[in-house]
Amino acid sequence: MLALLVFLPILAFIAILLGAPARLTALGASVANLVLGLAAVLTWKNEGLWSSSLNVLEKPALHLSFGFVDGMSVIMVLLSVIVTVAAVLSGKAPERKEKLYFGSSLLISAGAIGAFAARDLFFFFAFHELALIPTFLMIGILGRGDRRTAAWKITIYLGLGSMVLLAGLVWLANLTGSYDIPTMLANKALVPASAQTGIAALLLVGFGTLISLFPFHSWAAPAYASAPAPVAMLHAGVLKKFGLYGLLRLAVPLAPEGLQHWLTPLLVLLLGNVLWVGWVTISQKRLDLMLGNSSVMHMGYIFLAIAALIAFPENPLARSAAIVLMFAHGISIALLFGLADRIERNTGTLDLEDLGGLAKSAPGLAFLFGIAAMASIGLPGLANFSGEVLVFLSAFKGYDPAAGLGPVQIACILSIWGVVISAVYMLRAYRNIFHGPTVKTTSSATDISCLDRVPALLLIIALFAVGLCPNLLLNLLK
Repeated sequence: MLALLVFLPILAFIAILLGAPARLTALGASVANLVLGLAAVLTWKNEGLWSSSLNVLEKPALHLSFGFVDGMSVIMVLLSVIVTVAAVLSGKAPERKEKLYFGSSLLISAGAIGAFAARDLFFFFAFHELALIPTFLMIGILGRGDRRTAAWKITIYLGLGSMVLLAGLVWLANLTGSYDIPTMLANKALVPASAQTGIAALLLVGFGTLISLFPFHSWAAPAYASAPAPVAMLHAGVLKKFGLYGLLRLAVPLAPEGLQHWLTPLLVLLLGNVLWVGWVTISQKRLDLMLGNSSVMHMGYIFLAIAALIAFPENPLARSAAIVLMFAHGISIALLFGLADRIERNTGTLDLEDLGGLAKSAPGLAFLFGIAAMASIGLPGLANFSGEVLVFLSAFKGYDPAAGLGPVQIACILSIWGVVISAVYMLRAYRNIFHGPTVKTTSSATDISCLDRVPALLLIIALFAVGLCPNLLLNLLK
């Protein structure tokens, strides 16, 4: 059954190439995957139902094996199928480009699901690379603005990051004697402390570049600003979580001593994400660039949870906090990029100085964007709040007042200022776009249609569900 989740989007892509209606086929496949994903949440512990294996090569042993290693895999697959449906529904393909537009969206989705569900290290890496190919093509061919520069920049950055990552993964596999991820985890004692420092460095740089860890982040905002809506939604919302998933799945359990060696530099870098990139976000004049930098900024909070887990390995709250915030951020940033695309289609611009008074002609759009903005800031009742509170609490797990504040606690206190920064740029953007006098670009704008509200409402339901009842995810992690 899990193989169907991975290959259904690929089969739909092939059908589109053979002449099937692009949008309808993509929508049908993504909705079917959403149903399968929800079924997986309810029944994932039935290993016979949600595992499959295919021997690709006997010598060397190479098995295309899918299965949920634990609840983290389930949550990431669920995130993927939810955002895919919203991305397909939100997108509007250019004339005569429907095959590329919707077909590429399906391939990105298939790559993400395959990476999160793969039990073999080779396919874990390969599915992620599969998803990057249509990402590069969509930005370079169907993007806007300086799309070619953005496409080359993301290609070079993520290509180099993947090469560094591959070196670390192969090193780990050689030491553990297997490419099967559960077997690698079982053989973690075979990874000597002397090798862990180098392995941890490779994994932090490799995964960190894919995640946009400061200072390897400059590819992200231009890429998202140039990308078509489905690409921005799927990459920022889902595919970027591959790096965080990889750190939690492989680096933390297999190279714990090596990561502790790099803990202080990691704390400095994550503060760069939260504070430095946060200030850069405030200065942005375009909504798409603001959202792109906002996505980079919020990665710092998830890195804070990972840092807390590195500092205190017996801290399950940190792992849970990182996963909940990964899900919450994926949903909220996808919602914001989808609504930003609707604003651009309604007004013809995303320049904040050229917008104003849009709430008068598009109150429905203003309401939906307001919820998305509040989620990004961390309003109680929405998923981001649950994730961020868990992150901040996890940073003080094991804190001894007699010993004073440690580096993780200091980083946490400084990171809380990021909440203020988020409120500044998000509320300012909301005011500039939807309030004030109506301007030329918004005077003739129309409100979002009932059909176009469906993808936004799907994502908003997910935000409220996890925000009001975070145990929906936390119970999967027990």
